[in-house]
Parts: sequence; C-alpha cells; structure tokens
Amino acid sequence: MNHRVSTAHRAATRCLILALAVLGVPLAVTGVASADPSSASWAKLRMCESSGRYTTNTGNGYYGAYQFNLGTWRSVGGGGRPDQASPREQDYRALYLYRMRGWQPWECAGMLSLAADGDARSKRVPSYDESAYIGGGTPAPPAPKPRPTPAPPSGAMPAWPGLVYAYGDCAPALKTFQLRMNAFGYGFTGTGCYYDKTRDAVVALQRANGIKDSGRLGPLTWKAAWQGKAPR
Repeated sequence: MNHRVSTAHRAATRCLILALAVLGVPLAVTGVASADPSSASWAKLRMCESSGRYTTNTGNGYYGAYQFNLGTWRSVGGGGRPDQASPREQDYRALYLYRMRGWQPWECAGMLSLAADGDARSKRVPSYDESAYIGGGTPAPPAPKPRPTPAPPSGAMPAWPGLVYAYGDCAPALKTFQLRMNAFGYGFTGTGCYYDKTRDAVVALQRANGIKDSGRLGPLTWKAAWQGKAPR
C-alpha cells in the first residue's frame, strides 16, 4: 500500500473514533467483559463449592453449583431454589453477585486465591449475554472421583483433599476425617460416607473452633480436626 494513503487512512480512522466518542456513540465489543473473571476461575470455584454439580442440594441450606443460600439468591433476583434453576440462570446470578459483592460470599474463592478485578463490587447489573461465557450453559460432567488419601504419619494432618464435602458424599478422604474424629470419642467405623453422624461431628467441630456451622467439610474444618479445639 502507498505510504501516503496508508498514513491518511489511519489518520481518518482515528478522527472517526474520536468523533464517535465525542458524540457519545458506544463502540460495541462482543464477548466477555474485559474486567470479569475468566471462565477458568468460575470452573475452579464451582468444583470447590459443589464438585461442579448444578443440582447439588445436601440439605444444609446451600444450593446449586455456587452454593447460594436462599437469602443471597433472592438478593440478586433469583426465583425458586438455586439447584432447581438452569445452569445458565445460576451462572448469571453468580456473575450478578460477583458484581455486587466481589468474591466475598464464597469461602472457596479465598482458599483458591481468586483475584478480584475491575467489575468486583461495581454494582453494574450484567446481562445474560455477558454471563454466557462462564461455561455452565450445559450440565457439568460428573465430578471425578478423588484419589485415595495416603495415610499420614501418626498424629500428622494429611493434606486437605481439595474438595468441599457435604451430606451424601462418599470419598476416601471422608474416611480419614471420620477416623480422626475418633480421637474425640465419636466411634466412627470409617464408612467414608457423609451422613447424619458425620454432619453432627462437622457442625460440633465448627462451633468449637469459631467456624461458620454450615455442615460442609471444607479446608478450615479439615484443619480444625487435627489442629483445633475438641468439640464440646
């Protein structure tokens, strides 16, 4: 291309963009809002909160892929119950909540060190198109089975397995937790499945250690089983 023509073309383009800005004409850009978290960040959050399952209802008052309670769900315009809403709806309400309050409502976000950005607490209500990138428009695949937790040295805390467990879950790590709770007189046989007795132990441990008594076995409760105060 002739250099003079190329220079003139670029100058004309710059003038056009400037003129549109002065007139208040928005320059539309499709796709993800640049300030919103990546789809990978949302996927990590879902996996930690609910093992990526949009239909999760463990009976503890938290529902769906993002573990909304009903008050928070309704505060961002959700209707019905979160676990009964479509993945698209849950993704939208999660982005809505993020723009209202950042990562603060999710315990797992802190554990995963998810960074807040320009849209956190911006109070800017998203559209469904803006939330479509999050990736939950189709049902999540079944969560992979966690690897068996190796037996730690006597008295040593094993590494947290990386998943938050709740009522109805079964996993080798739950057996490790149950057997540890026998040190507090619980008498578990180590079934590895999370039912009433395990929930009672988790809640008692949380209350003894100043942890929110959600009944969900997350990293803080796991640590308390080895390094915290004994349940009362």
